[in-house]
Amino acid sequence: MKNLFWCALLFVACQEPPQQESDESMFEWRAIEVTASAYNSVPWQTTEENSNIAAWGDTLKPGMKSIAVSRDLIRMGLTHNTMVKIGLWPDTFYVKDKMNRRWRNRIDIYMGLDIKKAREWGRKKIDICYAIPLDTINSENK
Repeated sequence: MKNLFWCALLFVACQEPPQQESDESMFEWRAIEVTASAYNSVPWQTTEENSNIAAWGDTLKPGMKSIAVSRDLIRMGLTHNTMVKIGLWPDTFYVKDKMNRRWRNRIDIYMGLDIKKAREWGRKKIDICYAIPLDTINSENK
């Protein structure tokens, strides 16, 4: 009987935890068309010192899936660390940087040190989707 108890206890302990609500259901995804260009962490495109430090203080490293956004998009909800889907790319990008105040309705896709890749991307009008946490929406509606 004692062995049966320990076997049952072990069986229960090894069970997978209950499934939690998926991350996708915690957000409302909104779509918008923007002009997208690309940038690199080189001094002549950013700042002379610390060209890999973004506006919110994040350190950008080649390979990161991050973007900079124009300030009008920040007011629309594309704030620091917002998840963004760009066009048909399967990756999720994160807002890590802000663009100069002169830009409107734009994003800049971070392409590390690969200047050739950024130039090949050029400038395009594309659709993006960005995630707004439902708790933010619910608190705005109260």
